Amino acid sequence: MAQPEKKGGLLRKSSASKKPLKEKVVLMYDEIFTTEDPSKCNPRFWEELFLMKVNLEYLEGKLEALDGEELMKIKDNINCLFQHCIQALGEEHPIRVVNALQTLCALIRGVHQKNKSTSGFDIINMLVGFDKAELCMKNLMESLDSLLCAEGSESLKSLCLKLLLCLVTVTDNISQNTILEYVMINSIFEAILQILSSPLSRREHGYDAVVLLALLVNYRKYESVNPYIVKLSIVDDEATLNGMGLVIAQALSEYNRQYKDKEEEHQTGFFSALTNMVGSMFIADADEKISVQTNEAILLALYEAVHLNRNFITVLAQSHPEMGLMTSPTSPVPTTPVTPLGTTPPSSDVISSAELPLDADVQTSNLLITFLKYSSIVMQDTKDEHRLHSGKLCLIILTCIAEDQYANAFLHDDNMNFRVNLHRMPMRHRKKAADKNLPCRPLVCAVLDLMVEFIVTHMMKEFPMDLYVRCIQIVHKLLCYQKKCRVRLHYTWRELWSALINLLKFLMSNETVLLAKHNIFTLALMVVNLFNMFITYGDTFLPTPSSYDELYYEIIRMHQNFDNLYSMVLRLSTNAGQWKEPASKVTHALVNIRAIINHFNPKIESYAAVNHISQLSEDQVLEVVRSNYDTLTLKLQDGLDQYERYSEQHKEAAFFKELVRSISINVRKNLAFNTLSQELLLKEFSTIS
Repeated sequence: MAQPEKKGGLLRKSSASKKPLKEKVVLMYDEIFTTEDPSKCNPRFWEELFLMKVNLEYLEGKLEALDGEELMKIKDNINCLFQHCIQALGEEHPIRVVNALQTLCALIRGVHQKNKSTSGFDIINMLVGFDKAELCMKNLMESLDSLLCAEGSESLKSLCLKLLLCLVTVTDNISQNTILEYVMINSIFEAILQILSSPLSRREHGYDAVVLLALLVNYRKYESVNPYIVKLSIVDDEATLNGMGLVIAQALSEYNRQYKDKEEEHQTGFFSALTNMVGSMFIADADEKISVQTNEAILLALYEAVHLNRNFITVLAQSHPEMGLMTSPTSPVPTTPVTPLGTTPPSSDVISSAELPLDADVQTSNLLITFLKYSSIVMQDTKDEHRLHSGKLCLIILTCIAEDQYANAFLHDDNMNFRVNLHRMPMRHRKKAADKNLPCRPLVCAVLDLMVEFIVTHMMKEFPMDLYVRCIQIVHKLLCYQKKCRVRLHYTWRELWSALINLLKFLMSNETVLLAKHNIFTLALMVVNLFNMFITYGDTFLPTPSSYDELYYEIIRMHQNFDNLYSMVLRLSTNAGQWKEPASKVTHALVNIRAIINHFNPKIESYAAVNHISQLSEDQVLEVVRSNYDTLTLKLQDGLDQYERYSEQHKEAAFFKELVRSISINVRKNLAFNTLSQELLLKEFSTIS
């Protein structure tokens, strides 16, 4: 007997003489797409429909094939289908609930495709009808809330979250998605928290829950009171906050692991041998090839948690085993669509410190370390738009952390030392640092290392001015804390001073090109004021008196750069051009640096002449510096330890609007509702009567 084959909703025999047969569910869909009430001839129509396996492709395709006018003709049947889907969510039989959830997803996506040019209100009318919208959406949200909070099927919870993600991301700009008004009124915030606080639910659904929360928080956040913002800002339950932190840490760890694996592949491959052979001249190309797609959604979730909830700051330092070293548990993992690296939920389970005891031989980590490693990867290449956005968001998160008193306390804590292996961009003039030689230091050292690394590696024609400004601001905020609390940090400050001086040198060398696009004097002033901070207050936070001497040595050794900067800003401040005012600010800021150079240089030359030495050693210069402090006169400069606090609404609204749009498109593209096969569901729901 010829085997029936299934294709596009049709069942056909191998024999060409027979007419193709349609699946029953497809025939039922066709009845809905007429102007007649399908239950007129068959009173059990809706009951039977939700026992049939959903054909998502056919249903969505059918909706998309209709024009606006044709869709309006069958509006009553669409409304009826939507309402019966909501009713089916309350059924005892899980198969009906699953089919109703999948049907709702297809309906929402299909109707939206047809209404792209129209307002959200038209979509609401098309799906439920204005007169019944409030009640229907209330019932829908209550049903989803019950399913998410119930002890029941994990597959159902997974589908509920996917439906909610579908609902949220149906428009590119989520603030124009009027359906979300009902999600605001009928909050599912507590259901999301319950998922994050339970180890089992978190392992299965944590990723989707965190992404959903991050998107909901961004709905009309500047125009109205968003209940999800209010509620997120006051969460103080430790288990919930730790759960959220672990989901984020796991997703970032997964990205870091994928990047490391790709990096190792390239290092051991033919390309590595080739680059070594020709002197690493193609290093930039190699780096581009090992890029892994960034995960802005999870980064946005981290930002919202850090920015909105002060209690979350404690989660950043919560110790857990290094996730890259943990073995994956054997428990089943929910099926996820195959999508580009870094965009899907991490494959290995999220484990809390309570769930897995710390092993003395395993390096402990925390969310902040994982985030710093992630940042060190995405900030390497800012030419790609996604990485540029990710890099900017990383720096915004670090800005929020650098302003927080409690965060600074654990960043600078001498009793919390970690070995943080940041990724460093391959460069011809330096060797790759050996991981094993990394010292254990307070976490602030890793933050400063990351800032120094960025400063050193991004002096290029396409100059990322905005990122540099944020970078210098972070360093400044950390110094303000150290000065205020008299924290003497044992750090290799010379690396920072050298990076800052080289940055000034770069700005001067590329003055013409950079001035055509940027006000470089803003950045130059910030850099000069960092040196002024060290000069004025360095004795209160530099680790030893010799560190202060070394600061003067670096300024004197590199005096030519400061002299050239002074000449440049003096030239522009005496002209009547557009740069007169910003350049003159730098001129005034250089007063103490010039005083140091003009005071010590003649004394060094005199010492060399008296002792008949053509070139002084570092120790000899330091000896001259130490013996001539008394006669040095410096001006007291005000406001060096003051800064403007971060404000999202006034300065970053446009960036976040664009970022959330990009995330919404990406989440929608990667959503898959048919990942649960009917066979698996039948097996899971074998109790169905």
